[in-house]
Amino acid sequence: MGRPRTNDAAVAERLVACATELFATRPQESVTVRALAAAAGTSTAAVYTLFQGKDGLIREVRDQAVAGLFRELSAVPGSAAALDDLYALAVAYRHWGREHRHLYAVLFGGAQSFVPSDRVGDHDPVRPLVAAIDRAVADGVLAGDTTRIAVSLWVALHGLVTLELAGALEGAVAETAFRSTVDAVLRGWAAPDVAPGFRRADTAL
Repeated sequence: MGRPRTNDAAVAERLVACATELFATRPQESVTVRALAAAAGTSTAAVYTLFQGKDGLIREVRDQAVAGLFRELSAVPGSAAALDDLYALAVAYRHWGREHRHLYAVLFGGAQSFVPSDRVGDHDPVRPLVAAIDRAVADGVLAGDTTRIAVSLWVALHGLVTLELAGALEGAVAETAFRSTVDAVLRGWAAPDVAPGFRRADTAL
């Protein structure tokens, strides 16, 4: 009778889940392979067998975070108005961050933070956002460099979500801050000829 298989998909899933929480709540250097294995109820050998060590496990956690955020933003239905799409994407970004606080922390401030590259890949989380900004610029609603607009909007969204996750923004205050901040960022990039009468559809944020 053969030995039962211990380093299987279930163990890998547990390791990823435990690593996500540990990397989001502790400094990376303080999370050892032994601590990861203990949290998942397995052996240190499993970490090396399944992920080739701690760095491989970090990459897997980050990859899952990237994939999850990409799926959330890609699922936002497009419309005829790029500006409405940008508001809808902002809502989706906030929703994913609040629903996956540990993955969000790992991706944007934990063990291995997300570092934007010069090239937007096919499954880059910012791709849907960049595409909507490109459309808004092409339609003459926004004016400016797409990358700069995307960065400024992301900075605002990241700040808002981070404050919410920390408990600094709650309830009606959080809702008002989210609406007004996203609106202010997009108004700031409004094309000169539309800026005086810049309006968006009454999309609930």
